[in-house]
Amino acid sequence: MKQVAQNYRSGAMDVLDVPAPACKPGGVLVRSLFSLISTGTEMMKVSEARMSLLGKARARPDQVRKLLDSVSQQGAVATYQKAMNKLDSYTPLGYSLCGVVVEVGAGAEQFSVGQVVAAAGNDCALHAEVNWVPLNLCVPVPAGVAPEHAAFATVGAIAMQGVRRAEVALGETACVIGLGLIGQLVVRLLVASGVQVVGLDTVEARCRAAEKAGALACAVPDDAGVAKLESVLLERTGGLGADHVLLAAGGDSNGPVETAARLARDRARIVDIGKTRLDLPWNAYYDKELDVRFSRSYGPGRYDDRYELEGIDYPAGYVRWTERRNLACFLDLLAEGSVDVASLVSGVNPVEEAVAVYDKLASGELSGVGFLLSYGSPEDAPDAPPPARTITTKAAPAAASRNRRQATTGAVRVGFVGAGNYAASMLLPHLREDARVELVSVATTTSLSGLNAQRKFGFGTISTDVDAVLDDESLDAVFVVTRHDSHAGLVCRALERGHTVFVEKPLALSEEQLGDILAVVEATGNDRLMVGFNRRFAPLVTELGARMGARAGSDGGPVSARYLVNAGRLTAGSWYLNEELAGSRFTGEGGHFIDTLGALVGADPVEVHAAGSGPDVHVTLRYGDGSVGAISYVTGGSMRFPKETIDVTAGGRTGLLENFRRVTVWSGKDKAVKRALAGQDKGQRAQLARFVDAVRSGGPMPIPLASLAATTRATLAVGTSLSTKLPVAL
Repeated sequence: MKQVAQNYRSGAMDVLDVPAPACKPGGVLVRSLFSLISTGTEMMKVSEARMSLLGKARARPDQVRKLLDSVSQQGAVATYQKAMNKLDSYTPLGYSLCGVVVEVGAGAEQFSVGQVVAAAGNDCALHAEVNWVPLNLCVPVPAGVAPEHAAFATVGAIAMQGVRRAEVALGETACVIGLGLIGQLVVRLLVASGVQVVGLDTVEARCRAAEKAGALACAVPDDAGVAKLESVLLERTGGLGADHVLLAAGGDSNGPVETAARLARDRARIVDIGKTRLDLPWNAYYDKELDVRFSRSYGPGRYDDRYELEGIDYPAGYVRWTERRNLACFLDLLAEGSVDVASLVSGVNPVEEAVAVYDKLASGELSGVGFLLSYGSPEDAPDAPPPARTITTKAAPAAASRNRRQATTGAVRVGFVGAGNYAASMLLPHLREDARVELVSVATTTSLSGLNAQRKFGFGTISTDVDAVLDDESLDAVFVVTRHDSHAGLVCRALERGHTVFVEKPLALSEEQLGDILAVVEATGNDRLMVGFNRRFAPLVTELGARMGARAGSDGGPVSARYLVNAGRLTAGSWYLNEELAGSRFTGEGGHFIDTLGALVGADPVEVHAAGSGPDVHVTLRYGDGSVGAISYVTGGSMRFPKETIDVTAGGRTGLLENFRRVTVWSGKDKAVKRALAGQDKGQRAQLARFVDAVRSGGPMPIPLASLAATTRATLAVGTSLSTKLPVAL
C-alpha cells in the first residue's frame, strides 16, 4: 500500500510502498478515502525535519538534555547509535481521515464492514491507504456528511476542545488570534455557539474567510488592525473587551500573547490551542487577573493509552466530552449544517502527489488552509482486494527439511519479529556486519518500522504478519524482540516450528508462561533457545571474572558481589509503566543483573529475598556454596551518575566494574586496571557472535537452558518476596 512518510534526519519525503497493517483486537482496519493535511502541526514537523542537526537541537532542547544524560550513563557511542537510528528513520505523517471499514477486530463489533468512519491519531489516522484504528479514535460518519468533509473531524475536535476550555456562553465575545485551519474551525464553532467573534491573522485572505464564516471583523495584527478590533469589541461589550481570547497561532513571536492581554476584558479567559510562545507580560496579565488555560489536543483521553489503545472509556457522568465524543459531536454539527467546512477545502490531490503538495505548501506556492489527499472512490473501497501484508524483494530458497542442530554450511539465515530502537541500534548493526549472517525477513507491528529495518539492514522480506517469519522453514534462527508480554507466546510458537530462537529479556512474565515454554521444549525436543542476557559477555565482565578467578567449588571461599543499578525515572507515557504489558520494571530488567552475578559467582541462586518501595528494589541472592549477591535497583539517583556498577570480593581479591568502561582488581599489593578504549560495551557483539557460532555448528547455546530458566525463576521470585516479605527458595 501507499504511505506518506518523511526521514527526520534528511528531511526527505516520499510516498512509500509498505505492507498493510494487521487488524488487531480492539479496533478496525480502515481503507482511507480522504486524509487531511494539517497545515499547522504537520508543516511545523516537516520544516523541523528539514533543519540541520544544529537547527533540530535548537528546536528540541528537551531532547538535547536527554542525550546529555544518556551520554553520562550509556556512553557517547551507544547514545550516538540510538540517536542516529531514531533520526535516520522514516516517520509517518497525518492524523485526520475518513475511510471505510474493511475488517473488524475482536472487541470492536460496534463497527461493521463497509461502514464509513472518521478516524484520529498521529499513530493511527495516517496518510496511508489502510490504517488500523482503535475504537476510541474512530466514529461513524452520519448520513449526509461527505467523506471529504468528515476528514476534518480530528482538527474539528481540536478546535472544539479549545472552545470547551474557554467555557463560552451565549452572547459573549471572543477573539481568535491565528486564522489557519484550527482558527477557522474555532471561528465557526464559536459562531454556532452564539458568540460574537473577531479575529487576527497575518494573511488577509484568511481574515476574509473568517468574516464569511460569521466573524464580526478580522484584521492583520498591525497597530491599525488591532485598534480596529479593539474598537469593535469595546462597542459590542460596552467598553469591557473580549470575554475570551483563543490563541491558535504558532511561531516564535510573543505578539499574540501580548495582543491577547490588550483585547481581553478584566478576568477574561486566554486559551492556548496552538504552539504559541507564552512569555506572559506580567503587569498586563496581573492587572486584569487573566485566566490562562491550555487546550490539550482532541480532548480528555488524549495521551492516555488505556483510553486510546485499550478502549477503556471515561463514564460520561464524570467526563462528558472525551476525544471520541468530541469527534462525534463535530460530525453531528456537520450533518446538521451548523458548521460548514466545504469553504475550507483548498485542494484535493491523489496520495501519489503528496510530496509535491507538501513542497508547494512549504514554499508558499499553495495558499489556503484545507488540503486533502484522496485514495479512490467510496464505492470501490469495500470490494477492493485486501492489501498485501508482506512485501518480498529477494526470493527465498526452497525450504529444506533438516535437523535444526545440524551444522549450517552457508550463511545463517535470520528472521526478526520486532525491529524497534533496541533491535535497530544494539542487535541488527552487529548482525549486519557479520559475514556469516543473512538477514532474511522481518515482521513488525507498524508498516514503517519494517521498511526502516529493510532500508538499513537489507532484509529481503518485510511484513506485518508474524507468521511470515515463523512459517519460513528456510530460516536458521528467529529473533523475538517485541514487547515483554508477547515474548513467551512467540517463543513457544517459534520452538514448535523447529526454529532456533533468540529472545530479548524477559523470557517470561509469570511462572505459568515459563512452564508453557518448558512444556514446549519437552514436547518437541527443541531446546535451541537463547535469552539476550548480554552483560555476562561484556569484555570487562569477562576480564573481571578472569582476574577474580573461578569461584564456584574453588578454594577461594564464597563470593560477595554487589550490583548497583541507577535506573532513573521513567518518562510519562513509557509502556514500561503498564505492568500488564511489561511486568514490573524489575521483572522486565532484573534478569540482566541476576544472570551477570550468576556468571561471576559461577552458579545459579538457590534463594531470593527482596525488599523495596515502589519501583526501587533491593534483592539478596544466596548461592549453594555460601556466596551472596546483592542488587540495588534504584530510580531516584542523578542521571549523571553511572548507571551500573559491580563490586566483587572473594579469595583476597576485590574487583570493581564501573559502567562497563573500566574494571579495577585489587589483590595484595597489586592493582590491575583495564579500560574500554572503544567506549562502553555491554556485550551485545560478543553475545551475538557466540549465538551465531552455536547455530552454525549445531553446538550448545551460549547459556544453558537450565540457567535461563533459573534466572527467570529468580527474577519472578523477587515479586513474590516483595509481596510476602519472605525469602523464596528456588
